[in-house]
Amino acid sequence: MTQTISLINMKGGVGKSTLTVNLAWHFAAYSNWSKRVLVVDLDPQFNASQYLVGVHKYMNIINDNRPTIWEIFEQHTRTPAGKTQKITPAESVRSVARVRHGGKIDLIPSRLELSLSLRNPGQKEYLLQKTITKIKDNYDLILIDCAPTESVLTTAAYLASDFILVPVKPEYLSTIGLPLLVNSMRDFHEQYEEHNINLCGIVFNAVTYYSPEEMKSKNEVITLSKNNGWYYFRNEIPYSRSYPKGAREGQPIFRTSYARTEQALKFALFAEEFAGRIGI
Repeated sequence: MTQTISLINMKGGVGKSTLTVNLAWHFAAYSNWSKRVLVVDLDPQFNASQYLVGVHKYMNIINDNRPTIWEIFEQHTRTPAGKTQKITPAESVRSVARVRHGGKIDLIPSRLELSLSLRNPGQKEYLLQKTITKIKDNYDLILIDCAPTESVLTTAAYLASDFILVPVKPEYLSTIGLPLLVNSMRDFHEQYEEHNINLCGIVFNAVTYYSPEEMKSKNEVITLSKNNGWYYFRNEIPYSRSYPKGAREGQPIFRTSYARTEQALKFALFAEEFAGRIGI
């Protein structure tokens, strides 16, 4: 069964895109998984798209006249001539990598114009779910990299997902986004009672194990998690300069040049715990 997971936090800069891309590579490339993975970039800043394919190839994608996630959300918007555009879901999917043993990574890319969809959000929240429903049998795992603000894109991600994964940097400005997420999910469940979505957990990302402020923030998140019945991952993701370097190279942590084996191992331990939480 295909599992669809949205990575979300109402605060930017917590590493959602980096986490999304590294999870995609982990489950596609390791022979004990060899999963068929689709990454959906639902952020107008398109960081996950650039990370996966690189800056130059990304520009080629934007100019290839094939639909991106923006066109998916705008396909029923009428032009001055009164016409609407019908998008075939497969048109929007780009192949990123094919791996031995059957693993693969595909991408539905984003672009800056996606932010324009927020100006006219009416009746768009189901379009992502409809698109994914038509192609999900081609994948074992679908990862949605979400924008860090509450909008129709957030609702669309909820409707399309089975689980929510919340990355949190253990610092004050990152943890204050969690109460906003509590309210966001509560409001969603009240409005869309027929859709069941679960929070698979909160993961501490870019952990330095240094600052007393970091420990205080961790404790605040753990307390909030327990009060809301949320799971928090015991395996944390340490800070490493190899992650931004990997983004530049277009490589996951285990393929980034000169990345420490210890860093790749710690990410793998988190990924295994994550797999257990979503049942793959």
